[in-house]
Order: sequence, then C-alpha cells, then structure tokens
Amino acid sequence: MKDQMLTVALAQISPVWSDKAATLKKVAHYITEAATKKAELVVFGETLLPGYPFWVTLTDGAQFNSTVQKEIHAHYAQNAIVIENGDLDTLCDLAEKNNIAIYIGILERPQDRGGHSIYASLVYINQKGEIKSVHRKLQPTYEERLTWSPGDGNGLIVHPLKAFTVGGLNCWENWMPLPRAALYGQGENLHIAVWPGSDYNTKDITRFIARESRSYVISVSSLMTKHDFPSTTPHLNKILKTAPDVLGNGGSCIAGPDGEWILPPVLNKERLLIETLDYNRVLQESQNFDPVGHYSRPDVTQLHINRERQSTIKLRNE
Repeated sequence: MKDQMLTVALAQISPVWSDKAATLKKVAHYITEAATKKAELVVFGETLLPGYPFWVTLTDGAQFNSTVQKEIHAHYAQNAIVIENGDLDTLCDLAEKNNIAIYIGILERPQDRGGHSIYASLVYINQKGEIKSVHRKLQPTYEERLTWSPGDGNGLIVHPLKAFTVGGLNCWENWMPLPRAALYGQGENLHIAVWPGSDYNTKDITRFIARESRSYVISVSSLMTKHDFPSTTPHLNKILKTAPDVLGNGGSCIAGPDGEWILPPVLNKERLLIETLDYNRVLQESQNFDPVGHYSRPDVTQLHINRERQSTIKLRNE
C-alpha cells in the first residue's frame, strides 16, 4: 500500500557556525532540495542550527569566570533559536508548502525558562508546517554541561507519519534505556537519533536500537571543519589554535528493523542521503520480539513518565 512506503532524507551538512541567519538559509535550501527528490521527511543533526559548542574543549572551557568563555557563550546564545519569536517560521512554511516533515536539532533559548539559558532541542515539524514537539535534551554530556542546560520530559512524544510512528532523541540520550522505552511504549517504529557529527557515535548504537526495538533507526550527524567557523567568531584564533582540521566527520546512517544496515555510515560528504522505507518490515521483525508488546511484562516492570514542561514559576490568573 502507498502509505506503507516513506521516503526519507538525511541532511548531512555543516552549519555556518553560530550564525543563525546563514544556517537557517542553508537549512531551507536543503529542505527544498529534499522535497524536489520526493522526500517526505528530512532530518538534520544535533544543534545543527546554528552549531555544536566545539569551542568548550578547545579553550579551557571549565575555567571559572573566564572572560573568554563568557564572550564566546554570549555570542553563541545570541544566535540561538527563540521559537516564540518566530525563528522557525520559514522552516514551517517550507514544510507546509512542500508537504514534508522535518526533524531538526536546534540550540534553543526558550522564554518559558526566562529567555537566557540555552538547550539542545530536537524539533519536529509536521507536513502541515506545525511544530508538534520540542524535546530538550534531558542530560547534556560532559563539556556540554558548561553551556547547555538540562531539559525535561515534555518532548518525549511520538508522531504519526503515513503508516509510521516517529520519535527522536538527542545524541547520548539514545544510550539511555528509559527514554528509549518511553518512545517504544508509545508505538515508535521509526526512531530518529541526531548527533553532532561522528561515526564513533553512530556505528554501534544505530544498529543496537534497531535490533532492540525492531524499528527503523535513522542517525543523522553534522559535519564540521576548522573552515566552518566564521571570521566573526569571538576569540577565533584561540579556538583554531588547538582545533583539529575535522571536528565532525558525519557518519549518518540507517538501520532496518532487523538491525542490519540499509545505509552504512557515510563519512566526510556534505549531501542529502535518500532512502525509502517499507513499514511492513516492522511487522515482520516484531513477530519474534516486541519489547513493549508480546515480549514484555508490565505487571513486573513498568515505566512512569513525567511530560510536564518544567519552569521556575507557575502563574495563576487572578
């Protein structure tokens, strides 16, 4: 049946680092290109918009009260996405115009948390151009904690897309068993994993999640080289002094519900990767194992999820 087949595009691209306007323009180009290639879903990497905080490990990011760290962080935050201000409206319009769904990793500066702290968020825009979920990364990893804030469970939800049910997690969240189970239990059968850019991250976990969940798993990573830092970056010379030539080599890939490669990790190539997925394979592989269905014991183990959006204040109408 027609709804059983879904054409997906993996946008393995580099940002114009910490330049919101330029990166938005580049993302818009790839959404349009994906649509011309008949893709119905296009996925971008973790905080691709407008880039991963590579500077932290390169510039002694843990130094307390450092002027260098404050100035780079402020520049980074200035280029974060404020959804409430309409920063994603152009992408929503493109989704509706082209009847294409979008998963994109953003650096978010949300007003419901005061409008100053920043979060690594995974946004889902449906084919009608509606933002249906904003998942703030539950636990920033290592050096990320020096610039990103921890999120909440509000975005742990799934979405219908033709015959599929799609959900997603940011980077090392994909190693967290309970957030994965939260999505499986809601019927997820197309899992989106977004990464900053390394086959080191994608080559094992992608196939593991697919085999565990009997789902398709799409891992999308970004690219990043020394040349992707604009000249306007604060303390650029200090960043480049210890930066390797390649900071993110990609590694975007797709595993099928049997855990085998449909698209092995692709390295160092900036391009759209296009594949068509058959929903029927999910049902075939679920015949012998379904972690939240026939091969589960909810009377023995059961997961409880708090999806309340967290805020420091609760306002009551007088």
